[in-house]
Amino acid sequence: MWLRARFPLLSELPGYNVGKFHADFQAACTVALVSIPQAVGFALMAGLPFMMVLVSVVVGGFAAALFTSSRNLVFGPTNSVSILIASTIAAFAGYGLSGPSLAILLALLVGVIQIAAGLSQLGKITQFISRSVIVGYSTAIGLLLVASQVGHLAGTKVAGQAFFDRLWSFGRQIITLNFNPASLLMGILTLLLFYAIGRISRRLPEELIGLVLLSVFARYAHVEQWGVRLMRDEGDLVAALPGFTGLPLDLSHLSMITPFLGAAMAMAILGMLEAVSLGKTFAAKSGQRIDSNQEIISLGMGNVASSLFGAMPGSVSFARTGANANAGARTQFSALMSSLVVLGSLFFITPIINFIPVPSLAAHLIRIGVRMVHRDPIRIAWKSTMSDRIAFAGTLLAAFLLRLDIAIYVGVGISLVLFLRKASAPSLVEYSFTETGQLAQIDKPVQRCNPAISIVHVEGELFFGAADIFQDQVRQLAGEENIRVVILRMKNARHLDATSVMSLMQLHDYLLQGGRHLIVSGISADVERVLRASGAYDKIGAENIFPAEANLTMATKRALLRGSELLKQEGREGKAEVRIFYNENRHESAAGNGGEKPINPPPDYEI
Repeated sequence: MWLRARFPLLSELPGYNVGKFHADFQAACTVALVSIPQAVGFALMAGLPFMMVLVSVVVGGFAAALFTSSRNLVFGPTNSVSILIASTIAAFAGYGLSGPSLAILLALLVGVIQIAAGLSQLGKITQFISRSVIVGYSTAIGLLLVASQVGHLAGTKVAGQAFFDRLWSFGRQIITLNFNPASLLMGILTLLLFYAIGRISRRLPEELIGLVLLSVFARYAHVEQWGVRLMRDEGDLVAALPGFTGLPLDLSHLSMITPFLGAAMAMAILGMLEAVSLGKTFAAKSGQRIDSNQEIISLGMGNVASSLFGAMPGSVSFARTGANANAGARTQFSALMSSLVVLGSLFFITPIINFIPVPSLAAHLIRIGVRMVHRDPIRIAWKSTMSDRIAFAGTLLAAFLLRLDIAIYVGVGISLVLFLRKASAPSLVEYSFTETGQLAQIDKPVQRCNPAISIVHVEGELFFGAADIFQDQVRQLAGEENIRVVILRMKNARHLDATSVMSLMQLHDYLLQGGRHLIVSGISADVERVLRASGAYDKIGAENIFPAEANLTMATKRALLRGSELLKQEGREGKAEVRIFYNENRHESAAGNGGEKPINPPPDYEI
């Protein structure tokens, strides 16, 4: 069963037929048509040789497809990974590694982290990262992508790495007319051509057709004489089959890993988020059930395979996954075959790629960057709550001002702090019994059934973040001089930890020093276990702790009786006229449903 879970593709073999093969092959060809122009653009974006990007599509995509549980997900280079690689290469330029060597090392580190996370069943950890953080990060990546390509579009050199530095530098170049009008015109022509092809038919691969036409035009129009750079000026491309290069480092180089772990971890987390979210999105549409942990393992295997064949790291591509699903892929074999189709096309596309104008590729990437800025998710993140607004804006600004690998940590940190801030605010309300024996909230001390007894209802999380607030609020409610007994009704209190137990003990000592008493009622089995294990149960006293019962208010009524006894021991007579009612039918029903033995109902009490 474990092997079957690790290799979901095996389950497709028994029922695989000609109809499924035809659908998968058609989808594979569609994905290949999308993958090739994207690979060219990602090479320019990341500043890496084209073959490193294409091998990631071929080898990484093939390896990931062997392990994926999704029929739609397609592995390969993505916008976010390419921008992260470019940012990391620029940040670690002085560490003695070339850009390609660093990209290969990152692919190995990212893959190992993702495989370890998947095998450790950490796939669900992604649900604790706010979607507002992801929206802010993807929006920043799209805008950074646009900023990184405006210089190529205008045929000018843009200085700086930060977003605002690039915009300022580009603005100065335009104002001073220090750009190549032919390059800018070629970029505008590219955008118009893509638009025209899309208007003819949405089913046509507009980027591929447009770039092929522009390559032919550039080849015979000799656009380089106008100062327009071609892809071959970035390094002449020679078609070659992917070759096994082995591990990118040996034992003597292990010390070099440490500086890059932060960037590798950020890339791994981002890939995990993309894989899980996209996998669930497309699975919901198709009705398929996927294993989030297996998708992360698949992602890791794709990255490790890419590293062993000298390629850049990758992730799950929304464009290629969408093309795969829309083309009618039936099984994971479509992703396998798309890698083979790209490999078979390699020797035909290389001569064309060499003549693609750089401004045309820049226009293509700017178009992709603009599409990454999704208005609806941004609107939702901005208008929902203040916490979402802060998480979105904080992540966006961090991506603009800091390195991208640091920005993802900043966004996650902001999200967690805001969550803890919400969770660390337990609700404490004073309750009392009515004349009919019902427990109800009170607003004024005169409404207490006994002026010397305060019943405080505690609801919410009582972990370390809420401990101080919990203690301070109870002290404030119990601050009146005439209160001698404080009953904490903790039926809805959850997740006690060491910090909250210490606060509870400090509250107990504080009341004891003033000659007052603490009683705890309605605790759940988990809370009782924590109190017993920590020794707090014995310190408060078993006679002052009343676990929850089937009757929701019975534990509190018993606690109220105990409080009255304590007052009588002090010579204080209470006048609380409270009758304790017991719903025998309800208890028998609960016992019948849950299989628990019913307790004998107590008699009516009068206080």
